[in-house]
Formats: sequence, structure tokens, C-alpha cells
Amino acid sequence: MSIRLSLAIESGGFAVPESGKISVFHPREEHDLSVLPREQVLVVQPMRPDHDIFVARGYDCVAALEADTEIAAAIVFLPRAKALARHLIAQAVALSSGPVLIDGAKTDGIDSVLKAARKLTEPSSPISKAHGKVFWVEADGQVFADWHVDEFASVDGYATAPGVFSADGIDPASRLLAEALPTKLGRTLADLGAGWGYLSAQLLQRDDVIEKLHLIEADHTSLACAQRNVSDPRAEFHWADARQWKPPHLLDGVIMNPPFHTGRSAEPSLGQAFIATAARVLSPSGSLWLVANRHLPYETILGELFVQVSEIAGDNRFKVLHAFRPKRQRR
Repeated sequence: MSIRLSLAIESGGFAVPESGKISVFHPREEHDLSVLPREQVLVVQPMRPDHDIFVARGYDCVAALEADTEIAAAIVFLPRAKALARHLIAQAVALSSGPVLIDGAKTDGIDSVLKAARKLTEPSSPISKAHGKVFWVEADGQVFADWHVDEFASVDGYATAPGVFSADGIDPASRLLAEALPTKLGRTLADLGAGWGYLSAQLLQRDDVIEKLHLIEADHTSLACAQRNVSDPRAEFHWADARQWKPPHLLDGVIMNPPFHTGRSAEPSLGQAFIATAARVLSPSGSLWLVANRHLPYETILGELFVQVSEIAGDNRFKVLHAFRPKRQRR
């Protein structure tokens, strides 16, 4: 949905520049950018699935904007993470020679962002529509300087970044999985949805026979953190949608703490798709180890795709499941 963007442009309030790049920060699949001149648009989207969608629509796309990029205007679609939202606005204002439009739903915190912006500058009057608001600013980049955050932060000895999963510390489910894993996992492994690399870092610190560990992560920012946290030469990093990823050969083992949210809603099918990938990339004698919130219904699909499934650890919040020997579909 981009009705608010269309209203801002059609009202004449947000002036689209006749030349120069228009950076569009973090648009998602549902955002229609056709109201903008396609040849001027530069999409900034670190999430691989959405990134690929806009590439397929014919837009120039990058995972992140270089610090010296010159842009004539910018549009920021608010992410849910407050620190990241403010950082993107500060970056857009600092780099743009023209107006910066901010669009967001109420559930994304648009009201609090507008209130905070009013303390620093004079934004336009907001346009309210479809349970959200849009407004724009034309201010010196330094006005929002305090909204910038460091590209990487150190948390519990690991590099994280604003907006990544578990940015404030080690995820307790991942910690539980790391502690429950057996001594030997196999020579070739994959960490599906590797995040900022905690699980992979734990594996590669152990006395094991691992020859290759593939880290697959859809969020480019998370993967950049993982590359700082996992320096072992046996690690190979892939900016990819785990649901689509294909290894060079079948693997001995897969570990994962799969995501299960799209937006604010729980979506078990996302984790189920990760499980399907694991079954597809494992060798006939391969194993999957995963951790999940206890209420998530993963046992059914695990039973459909693997010969043996068991719970090997857990508590009142999480369960660690082991699935052995993927079933091969008959052709």
C-alpha cells in the first residue's frame, strides 16, 4: 500500500525533483512506487526477498547507501525498530539536497517519530490515511545528527546493529540450542537464518570435524555483523533467502532458529518453509537441529519430511527438536 505517498505527491506538497536520484529506504513488497519516475529511483533494501522483488520490478537496488551518495530527495518507509527508523531518517536528510518524506503506519511508530521531529525542525502538516501518516521535512542534515547510530554495536562481545534480530543481546532460544547440540554434527553444515552469527560462532569454537559452515541470512545488515563475529575460514557467507538457497552439494547437518513473524503477526509457515529447505539440502543420513517457541506447530511438517523426530531439550518457553534422515519424494 502506498496511498499516502500518492496523496503527498498529488497534493503538490511533496515536490518530486525533475532530476537526480530519489532514494527510497526500506520499501516492502506491498509498496507501489509507480507514482515516482522509475529512472530516478534508487531502492535501499537490505532484506533479500524484498530487494529481489524491486529488482524484478525494474528498479535500481542496493542493500545499503554509501556515505558519499548524492541524492535529490528521499522517501523513508518506517521499519518497526525505533533506533533504525531514526537512523534512516537522519541518513536520508544528511545525504539529500531536497525533501525527505517519512511514511509509516501507526503500528510502526509514525506518531512518535512526527512528535520527535517537531522538536528539531518544522515538518509539513501530516496526511493521515489508511491507519498511518506521511509527512516530509526540508532541513539541514545536522538537525537530525543525534538520530544517527553507530553502524555496529558491541553486545555481549558480539557485533550487532540497529534493527537486526536480537540486537540487544544473545537470543535465549539460540543459546538453548547451542547448549543442546551434540558433540559431532558432521563435516558440512548450514546455519539457516544465521542472523548476526551467534550459533555459527559457537559451533566453530568447538572441537569438531567441521570442514565447511554455510551462513545463510536474508538481512544484509545481519550478515555484515556475522562476518565480524565469525572470522573462521571454514565459514562461507550467503546473502540469500533461506527458502530458496541451494548448497553446492548435500549437507551433513543444518542448524536453525527460524523466524516466525512477518510484520507483527506470527506466521508459522515461514518456519515451516525453512524446515522444507533443510530437508531438501540434507544428505540421506543428514540431521536438522532447530529451536522454536513451544507453541509453534512444527512437529507435523517435521514428521512429513523426516524419518525420525524427537525433542532433545527445552523449557517452558522453547523446544529443541532433532530431525534425522530426510524423506525423499518419489518422482
